[in-house]
Amino acid sequence: MSEAGGVWQAAYIVAALSVVLSLKWLSSPVTARRGVLSGEIGLLLAVVGTLLRHEVISYEWILISMAVGAGIGAPLAYLMPMTAVPQLTALSHAFGALAAALVGTAEYYRYAATGTPVTGFTMGALVIETVLGYLTCTASVMAFGKLQEIVPTRPMTYRGQNVVNLVLLAIAVGLGVWMIVEPTPAWVFPAFTGLSLLFGVLLILPIGGGDMPTVIALLNSYAGAACAAMGFALENRLLIIAGAVNAASGFILSVIMCKAMNRSFANVLFGAFGQVQTTNAVAASTKPVRSATPEDAAQILGSARKVIVVPGYGMAVAQAQHKLRELTDALTKRGVEVQFAIHPVAGRMPGHMNVLLAEADIPYDKLHEMEDINPDFAEADVALVIGANDVVNPAARHDVNSPIYGMPILDVDKAHTVMVIKRSMNPGFAGIDNELYYMDRTLMLFGDAKSFVGEIVKELPAVA
Repeated sequence: MSEAGGVWQAAYIVAALSVVLSLKWLSSPVTARRGVLSGEIGLLLAVVGTLLRHEVISYEWILISMAVGAGIGAPLAYLMPMTAVPQLTALSHAFGALAAALVGTAEYYRYAATGTPVTGFTMGALVIETVLGYLTCTASVMAFGKLQEIVPTRPMTYRGQNVVNLVLLAIAVGLGVWMIVEPTPAWVFPAFTGLSLLFGVLLILPIGGGDMPTVIALLNSYAGAACAAMGFALENRLLIIAGAVNAASGFILSVIMCKAMNRSFANVLFGAFGQVQTTNAVAASTKPVRSATPEDAAQILGSARKVIVVPGYGMAVAQAQHKLRELTDALTKRGVEVQFAIHPVAGRMPGHMNVLLAEADIPYDKLHEMEDINPDFAEADVALVIGANDVVNPAARHDVNSPIYGMPILDVDKAHTVMVIKRSMNPGFAGIDNELYYMDRTLMLFGDAKSFVGEIVKELPAVA
């Protein structure tokens, strides 16, 4: 083995270990920075190791592509705010999956141009790599569009939609099997590619914006599987390891998210969850609610002993996390115990609330998962809900006709007083009314979350 060969193989081993450690450390906010650094080092070693391989004989196009990638990635990372992390994540999945698909396409045409014999196993890996890569790319772009509200966030459905989608996928799979079994006409691979791209778009159309946390995790799994398949096609062990770890972690996270919503993959992908139920909306308009002013809220919060804050997507939209930090500090100085309850599907991606609260420097030890914090609500003087909706709806416990029946929720209705900051009475992504808003112990605080929390902070000094 040449000296260069030993160096790149050693780089691959260290890179693989760095990727595994990165995922391990990223599982906790306390070690997340270490996890990010480990992942960056691992990817750098992977790139350096690949460039040292003897197959690389020219660096011109590699350097050009790296410059183009950096030219796209750096501005995106700089310009996208923390509230847009889900969108940025979706785009990163799109680019990664597209890269895998393009490599698979290049390998397919290289074999076709040179007439090199291809084993069924290698062609199978190329087929899996390209179909997953292309459908993940367009699906991720669609997810980005829904998260950014470029594409309507509501489910877009039509009669027989699921049948059409499955037929298109079946045709694509059939063409893929044909390519594996025997040489095919020139039109087959472009048709296979087109169907894969189209299926990715159609896959996301019937999914509501509220299901994006699960969808993003699932697309992460698809991108990882495409990367692993690319590793088999190129006989690259590092790609196999990194892709398999990524695919497994994304799939496990998807399972956790579905469990948190008490729903199946089929329901998420084909259930058109999130269409507003007009009958509920009409009935809700006739129910009385109790509202309060910032002065009222400041009086209640200032005299409380224990406050549990429940952040939701409305907090992210209003970018209220920094004002919330000010409120937390002001209450803490008054001797009020303040904790945060994080639902697994709050926001639009796993960990969305944790990221935003960490940006505002809210201590990690104040953030609690649903299972840990739920028993504390009965002892809380105030539960302050900021922009959350379905994850605090008591109907999930008892209304068997509700689409969220059985979904684990935060037990905010058990607090002595519930205050909900919300722009309007519009339903959440499940499209149903929230009975929490009409309870005797609930006060509705209508307005922009950032402005309203800021007004509460201003009123707190006047509280005796």
